[in-house]
Amino acid sequence: MMDWTDRHCRYFHRLLAPTARLYTEMVHSAAVVRGDRVRLLDNSEVAPPVALQLGGSDPRQMAEAAVIGEDFGYDEININVGCPSDRVQSGQFGACLMARPTLVADCVRQMRDRVQIPVTVKTRIGIDDQDNDDFLFEFVDEVADAGCRSFIVHARIALLAGLSPKQNREIPPLNYERVYRLAARRRDLAITLNGGLADIATVVAQRGKVAGVMIGRAAYQTPYFLALVSSALGAGGAVPTRRQIMHRLIDYAAAQTASGIPLRAVARHTLGLFQGRPGARRFRRTLSEGMHEPGAGVDVIWQALDQLHSRAMRSA
Repeated sequence: MMDWTDRHCRYFHRLLAPTARLYTEMVHSAAVVRGDRVRLLDNSEVAPPVALQLGGSDPRQMAEAAVIGEDFGYDEININVGCPSDRVQSGQFGACLMARPTLVADCVRQMRDRVQIPVTVKTRIGIDDQDNDDFLFEFVDEVADAGCRSFIVHARIALLAGLSPKQNREIPPLNYERVYRLAARRRDLAITLNGGLADIATVVAQRGKVAGVMIGRAAYQTPYFLALVSSALGAGGAVPTRRQIMHRLIDYAAAQTASGIPLRAVARHTLGLFQGRPGARRFRRTLSEGMHEPGAGVDVIWQALDQLHSRAMRSA
């Protein structure tokens, strides 16, 4: 979720799901080691648990980035071995690393030697013509031998040539059964299912089959889904209304804009919150247009909320 799940997004998502494990956007290890760490990694206002997702393939550099992530208060370091984009492949990380399990295992081993928090891996069920149980099982076995105890598995193969990242999320068919077989075979590992989880029934149906679920774009594009999933999985407590969530976000947005952060950096993550509710289109239009104005403040959020039908304002 590069360029999406930044710290402002995570603050918003924490309001929706108080106990869910949140993940950062993928950050390259070189950027963490050599770049503006505070800008990339600041997570001070987001309650745990939060995992830092790293991209990279240099074991020493990945280990150094993991140490920095731990120092910034993250609860987990996750290695991305699932992204199929050309840019990622050219840097020799992401899904292409499924073909190099020994290198991934070396990254895990060196990272675990340097940090106390868990080191986990997010992967696909296969790549290109390696679309079979044995390929996935052998990859997981070798990386698990290096000490990784938790895998997030996107239940599609990645086709590394000829498909865009978007197409790689849609064209290769979902194969939940392969993930279930992995989970049954390696009961000593936590296997989390990712991919195609866009309705409550499908999410709840995973109980007993896998250790957990990861929800990506559905949680971003229709954020309230995250609150409903959290409740359906027994997070506890009353589900806040959409309007209550926006009210809680306004104080945060005000503090951010006062510190020089443009309103759009915070507000852009909320555009889908009222999807399907009366006035949602007017809410999105008012917010998306107003948040780009120079000096825009939280009054734009109030104006957007005013566009919702009074009935929706009482029940949203």
